[in-house]
Amino acid sequence: MGNIKWMINQYAGERPSDLMELFSLEEAKRARAFHEGLPAYAATPLHSLDGLARSLGVGGLYVKDESERFGLNAFKGLGASYALSRLHSGSEETVTFATATDGNHGKGLAWAARELGQRAVVFLPAGSATERVDAIREQGADVRVTELNYDETVRLAEVEAARNGWVLVQDTAWTGYEKVPRLIMQGYLTLIDEAFGQLEEASAPRVTHLFLQAGVGSFAAAMAAYAVARLGMDAPKIIVMEPDKADCFYQSAQTGDGAAAVVGGDLDTMMAGLACGVPSPDAWAILRPLAAHFVSCSDEISAEGMRILAGPAAGDSAVVSGESGAAVAVGLLDELCIRSPECASELGLDENSVVLVINTEGATDPANYRKVTGGEACGGRI
Repeated sequence: MGNIKWMINQYAGERPSDLMELFSLEEAKRARAFHEGLPAYAATPLHSLDGLARSLGVGGLYVKDESERFGLNAFKGLGASYALSRLHSGSEETVTFATATDGNHGKGLAWAARELGQRAVVFLPAGSATERVDAIREQGADVRVTELNYDETVRLAEVEAARNGWVLVQDTAWTGYEKVPRLIMQGYLTLIDEAFGQLEEASAPRVTHLFLQAGVGSFAAAMAAYAVARLGMDAPKIIVMEPDKADCFYQSAQTGDGAAAVVGGDLDTMMAGLACGVPSPDAWAILRPLAAHFVSCSDEISAEGMRILAGPAAGDSAVVSGESGAAVAVGLLDELCIRSPECASELGLDENSVVLVINTEGATDPANYRKVTGGEACGGRI
């Protein structure tokens, strides 16, 4: 099986970042109102995997399935469309929006630009799957695959946008570039607002654990901030997960001064959507006091999660998860609860636990999905 490293967050309980106010219930309602006005909008499903929960020995397991969002097979269209709408509000000028991506964000941006009658230029890192490149090109974007890793590709997109007069729409922040990433993060709030509303409608028990994938961390930070804003002292324990080849938040949590750490190299992980070595400063500022644990895991953890979700327990729905989707959390839960019960106990996972995970993508790399699971994926479903 795969390898995992996990640690208790030494910074948990620090004073929350002032950025928290950007991800309030009011901001979530504003983003959701915008998305509900889009022709392609429909709330994505929330699956209750009772059979899998029983086999893991936890009280409940819920999967918010973003593979069906806007027909894009991933959640990223939420952030891109919201940001573009705010950036282009009231303007009749045709604008070119540019970004770097590992796949899903670029496809979301290309789709949003097309929906708004604008242009998009999308840069991808070396080694990007052909299917991901083609999916972005099909949305009408000018796609450029580089010979660089993800973080270097981000810098290239920044330079090219400035040189050509394009508007950079990147989902990670850095000093002097904060407005756009924050708009993108606010756009993500629609999915978590839907999820907690669906849990209430189903009279589900209180969620005790929220497992969140981190690449640059923007998604995880927005979800964590919303959960705390909504539930306060009853907020779930937040577990942040990363691939071991790109575990910049796990490494950041080990520093003694609270500073963010950078992971270099080619970031060679199957979890392409999480292959980021430089954490967003905004995301680290939010997650540093809110996360209970940080976890670094090998690709096999995600692969096992993909297989488990593709071949569901009796009574459960099949869920098609890409490498960076709910598979990461499900593979981790399987490793902890079945093979390392002492670790599960230390994370507070037991028969009273109710776990929420987010399937941020379906089979965005169909060839690898077939290789890992032995099955075919059609859209977001088997």
